[in-house]
Amino acid sequence: MFCNQCEQTAKGTGCTAIGVCGKQPDVAALQDLLIHACQGLSVVAHECAQKGVQDKDTDIFLFKAVFSTLTNVNFDPERFVPLIRKAVELRECMKARLAPLGLTVPALDAVTFAPAADLAGLVAQGELHAINAVDKNPDIQSLKQTVIYGIKGVAAYADHAALLGQYDATIAAYIYKGLASALRTDLDLGAWVALAMECGKANLTAMQILDAGNTGAYGHPVPTSVPLGHRKGKCILVSGHDLRDLETLLKQTDGKGIDIYTHGEMLPTHGYPKLKAYKHFFGHYGTAWQNQIKEFAAFPGAILMTTNCIQKPTMAYLPNIFTTGLVGWPGAVHVGNEDFSAVIKRALELPGFTDDVEGVSVNVGFGHNTVMSVAPAVIEAVKAGKIRHFFLVGGCDGAKPGRNYYTEFVEKTPKDTVILTLACGKFRFFDQQLGDIGGIPRLLDIGQCNDAYSAIQIAVALAGAFNCGVNELPLSMILSWYEQKAVAILLTLLSLGIKNIRLGPSLPAFITPNVLAFLVENFGIKAITTPDEDLKAILG
Repeated sequence: MFCNQCEQTAKGTGCTAIGVCGKQPDVAALQDLLIHACQGLSVVAHECAQKGVQDKDTDIFLFKAVFSTLTNVNFDPERFVPLIRKAVELRECMKARLAPLGLTVPALDAVTFAPAADLAGLVAQGELHAINAVDKNPDIQSLKQTVIYGIKGVAAYADHAALLGQYDATIAAYIYKGLASALRTDLDLGAWVALAMECGKANLTAMQILDAGNTGAYGHPVPTSVPLGHRKGKCILVSGHDLRDLETLLKQTDGKGIDIYTHGEMLPTHGYPKLKAYKHFFGHYGTAWQNQIKEFAAFPGAILMTTNCIQKPTMAYLPNIFTTGLVGWPGAVHVGNEDFSAVIKRALELPGFTDDVEGVSVNVGFGHNTVMSVAPAVIEAVKAGKIRHFFLVGGCDGAKPGRNYYTEFVEKTPKDTVILTLACGKFRFFDQQLGDIGGIPRLLDIGQCNDAYSAIQIAVALAGAFNCGVNELPLSMILSWYEQKAVAILLTLLSLGIKNIRLGPSLPAFITPNVLAFLVENFGIKAITTPDEDLKAILG
């Protein structure tokens, strides 16, 4: 196997025996084969699209299939088999639609191969298509991987949006183009840079329609205080990112005497008016995904994992954890069709919390709608010198050493600065009491990772108010990355021309020195150093 798609990849180069995430070699091979199958589908679908032939159901399948290969989503080899077969089936259906047009497609392996009859055969096929062998030129290899990993992030957001009835055909059109292009050997570095920027634009569209889906279904987030304690009673913990699953569970548990708690990136869901209206939607438990083994083992109720990031469950809580959607782990019970009766049954069997613990509270709900509603006060505070600088400190959290940088950075920011945060990187400092500036909280939780869209809208609005470009604002981005959604978001920021981003805790293993030099020269990307050095460089 070979996998280097996440920040924690072994030795900073790649996992070759077993994934740091727990991915086994057979799963790695099946994921590679699924991407290969989706590339074959993409070659045909891209040709169809040029003739105005597109199929929404095929597009939505593509989102799910590609998303299932993202880090910490699915570790169950059996779950990949129907996806691989379906990708090939749809490829052949799209071929049939090309025939009446008198068109053919290249006789590439991805376009012609037939899936093996059994799991072992599929694994053997997948081993022939490892991600580190997509090009002989190391720099083009680097950019191809960047595009493929970015596409995985785009597919994740497009899938989330589709579940809420939001769809944009241009997203699938780009994914088909990008995956098909990765099979080509005639594109130069300039073409691959352009494809990477196009990936960023597609991701902006995906985040935009996901924002529309979330706010359209549940209302715009509003400032909300979320308790980190608990109250006596039966309980279910919801982790992942999916708001629809959360709403469905809230409906199915209403009146059953079960409190619902969030974990990880589900924290911001407490700010959505329609969700917070449920009286048994109580509070938040735990921190970021990498701490789940300890936190889930201590939770006295059932656990529902809606999307990434799942880790190998220990026997202490394996009977209590349930997966849904695309998430899978061998031995964990998977529930489908939005029927959470098994989760509810298990919650009622378990003891739940036996006491009340008040704990502290944290504030969420500072999406673009909320921040823009107080924009005049923010602008006036900047003009009056009360707010000197804004920092966007967020992104993915992880277990690799070096992430305490983000805690220390926030702690050391001057009192006349404001910190915007999003995604699970916030858990390095989310409970810090930083005070306010004239009633404006110094720590503003914008939301989940996909709410980078909100951060972009806020930055654009501020730039408009000050009649300048985003790069001229008193705004610095200090980002942490872990998986492929972060790659997609970074490409979005670069496609918008945003410069001088500081990235850590380490740079992607799939970026070659030449590609890094290009990013530094053209976008001013910097690796984080120390909080003191970076603050001095930014503020002077």
